[in-house]
Amino acid sequence: MSVYQLCYTNFIRETGNLVLEHYFTNNQNLKSELRDINFSLNENNFTFKSDNGVFSKNKIDYASLFLVKTFLTTNKKEFNNILDIGCGYGFIGITLSKLLNKHVDMFDINKRAIHLCKMNIEINKVDATVDESNIYENVVNNYDLIITNPPIRAGKSVLMDFLKGGLARLNKDGELWFVISKDQGAKSVKKELEKICTCELIEKSKGFWVLSAKN
Repeated sequence: MSVYQLCYTNFIRETGNLVLEHYFTNNQNLKSELRDINFSLNENNFTFKSDNGVFSKNKIDYASLFLVKTFLTTNKKEFNNILDIGCGYGFIGITLSKLLNKHVDMFDINKRAIHLCKMNIEINKVDATVDESNIYENVVNNYDLIITNPPIRAGKSVLMDFLKGGLARLNKDGELWFVISKDQGAKSVKKELEKICTCELIEKSKGFWVLSAKN
């Protein structure tokens, strides 16, 4: 059982909530209902295939969009190797790959999300790859930029594995960008990261914080 699935199992045990399924669960019995999500940003058109069993299946997630827009409008550096960790069907990585004209590596644990992401890479004609990984388990490279909308509801332990694991995989002068809700612990996460690195609040919107961390 992966750390994702363990946290999900504990969540079910503690809350009795049998309806909620996080995007990192691999439910082979879940009916497929493939759909298109059409999206435009900076005069570029995107189409994303989505399905049941993945995060934000019906529309582009607001927090992910806020993260991408904030990065594009505030970042002044050029990053050559980019990682989108916990990529889902690929919105963050594919959008950045197209708009920055850069190669992006993407990883997720959800097999259906990975399948969709491969389709979306082809549909949007970007230079990207996607593979399966339980957080950073199968990530072998270091990166100039790691960007993520981490699975907050998986619990703080998993969240910090995403963030601290990302810091450990940054190249010199690399940066970790992420988005988190204030209601789900943004202040405490920032404070904890500041014990081991520099963590800067870049922008706020509708209760979401975009932060950048570097060693």
